[in-house]
Amino acid sequence: MVLAGAGSGKTRVITYRIAHLIRNNGVSPYNILALTFTNKAAGEMRHRIDTLLQGSGSPGLWIGTFHSVFARLLRSHIHLLGYDRNFSIFDSDDSKSLIRQSMNDLGISHDSLPVNAVQSIISKAKNSFILPSEFQSRPGDYNQQKAAKVYELYTRKLRENNALDFDDLLIKPLELFREHESVLAELQETFRYILIDEYQDTNRAQYLAAKMLGARHRNIFVVGDDAQSIYSWRGADISNILNFQDDYQESMTFKLVENYRSTGTILQAANSVIRNNRRQIKKELVSHRSAGEPVTLLEAYNERQEAEKVVEQVRSMRKKDGHEFSAFAVFYRTNAQSRVLEDVMRQNRIPYRIFGSVSFYKRKEIKDAVAYLRFIVNERDNESLLRIINFPPRKIGEVSIAKLKEYAVLQDVSLYDAIRSASGGGFQQRLLNALESFSSVVEQLKQLAEYGSVYDVLSELFNLTGIPAQLQAENTAESLARYDNLQELLSMARDFSDHNPDSSSLGDFLENISLASDYDETRESDNYVSLMTVHASKGLEFPVVFITGMEERLFPLNTYEHDELEEERRLFYVAMTRAKEKIFLSWARSRYQYGQPQQCLRSMFVGEIDASIVRTESGELLSMRGTGERSSSSGIAPSRGFQRRELSPQATGQESKPAAKGLRAGTLVHHALFGPGMVLELHGSGSAAKVKIRFRSAGDKTLMVQYANLKIVG
Repeated sequence: MVLAGAGSGKTRVITYRIAHLIRNNGVSPYNILALTFTNKAAGEMRHRIDTLLQGSGSPGLWIGTFHSVFARLLRSHIHLLGYDRNFSIFDSDDSKSLIRQSMNDLGISHDSLPVNAVQSIISKAKNSFILPSEFQSRPGDYNQQKAAKVYELYTRKLRENNALDFDDLLIKPLELFREHESVLAELQETFRYILIDEYQDTNRAQYLAAKMLGARHRNIFVVGDDAQSIYSWRGADISNILNFQDDYQESMTFKLVENYRSTGTILQAANSVIRNNRRQIKKELVSHRSAGEPVTLLEAYNERQEAEKVVEQVRSMRKKDGHEFSAFAVFYRTNAQSRVLEDVMRQNRIPYRIFGSVSFYKRKEIKDAVAYLRFIVNERDNESLLRIINFPPRKIGEVSIAKLKEYAVLQDVSLYDAIRSASGGGFQQRLLNALESFSSVVEQLKQLAEYGSVYDVLSELFNLTGIPAQLQAENTAESLARYDNLQELLSMARDFSDHNPDSSSLGDFLENISLASDYDETRESDNYVSLMTVHASKGLEFPVVFITGMEERLFPLNTYEHDELEEERRLFYVAMTRAKEKIFLSWARSRYQYGQPQQCLRSMFVGEIDASIVRTESGELLSMRGTGERSSSSGIAPSRGFQRRELSPQATGQESKPAAKGLRAGTLVHHALFGPGMVLELHGSGSAAKVKIRFRSAGDKTLMVQYANLKIVG
């Protein structure tokens, strides 16, 4: 196992080893299996090997993604499982359609259990190598029980179609290996040398497949970094890399800790944070470069000022150091945070590009919501009407819409007028009911728009259509991100109403959005500031990195469960190690959330960085600030990050010992009713001791310590 720290030259490791095996050890390329996670990585690896071997030696080399390699294997052997070799591979849309059919056959309502949610549940089960029979026997909530029935029928329908979905490409080889030992033995003999890139990202099925294939020769070579395991929501299991030495007790471990990318200060900051994780293989990155500049902490009173401070620093460094725009990257924890950054960049004529996503105003859910607002203002806007008439789904299909258009032409009225008078057009009652439901929503919103604020109209739109609730119910990473984007639009509407009292009509709001969405992100040049989520930044590097939104419940994101918190910390570690020369951390004391301004606490992660290398905007070292200092601007949020320390009598306002043994500011706790949370403050002593806790789902609560029955979890 090669533990390759960030910036340590990981990409070279596997390619040089393969070239060494072929050129110096006489190993046949046919006996080498190299597994990656993306086609791009596989292509680059093959190209590098060809270059090292001067174009000879790589034909016959098995190199590719887990899915592509296993699809190739199944073409040769899947007949043993009762499939034809010419099986189809269903993409996500094909899979979703078959799941929908299965749900219909079982009489399961798509409203009570969204198709996307079922697809996600089935995918997670497959990636954990949980087959339908085992999945049905597991206890679960209503959704899990219903999904189990769909999973079984869906699996049968796939077989009837002689088809595999994307996840089956991992599952079926395992079934093949278990049921046909001769096939496994043949492949074990063929793949004498197995190499796996990004091993920390493997899921259960991938782990089992590699272990079974390598069982005979036990010549398995993995490269990865447990500190960069950030994809548990995709099924990645960090235990695979942490337990490698237990699986292969004769193995050797090599640590690549010399970083060729970042300055010493950046690595000192990253090391000081990641060492707080308990589940890890200890290592400390060392820099190949000089110490460099301290980390700079930017503090703002709200998210708009935070974005303005980022822009101010970009302009300042361009002027002082001559950096191009392309030298800068701005990271954020959630896609929804890009909206304010985009607005401020655009207003200041800073060219930018969104990576891993589309610009906020071009996201489907935003365009759908805005189309409703446009139509409320202008009912002759047929483009908006056609976008929203069947969103959310009302079973108004293309054939019905075509007939409505014909009816509108015949009556010489607008399409919306035709909808309102459709009862006289001889349409089926089912369609008339759907049209009445749609026009009722529109008319209610039109009436509200006459006297209500933009925020009122948008809130009522979400309430009447239930769109955000549906996205929450799906409970997939994609649907929750879309939900967050809609909440950010709601926050934008509230902010717009609050700050534009004289021009806050719905029309003014839509004009503002139109100007924003018409902006060309990249202009005509490749010289732009890069905007992206931290997840999207993995594998990239930039001279200057801004990590924004460094607040509790944002980064780390809404969680104080131990394993989830450790993954959030690894994510922060990944963000910091993308920087080559300089890191800026920023946070806001107040941020609009769900349409309301919320006061924020600075992220505990900031407090985990060695304070001697963090400076404020004024140049003051964070280590020079008083430990009990509070902000004069809010009187609530501590100016330092959470420290795992006892509160002093001065900090609590009491001349006594700490209120409860083991409770400190920053202590992670669990309450039987309110769930996981983090201690903010302690007051009093003995039977009068009180603790203020920010709970993940219940918000801030002040409890009597002696009755709270808190369990300390970290």
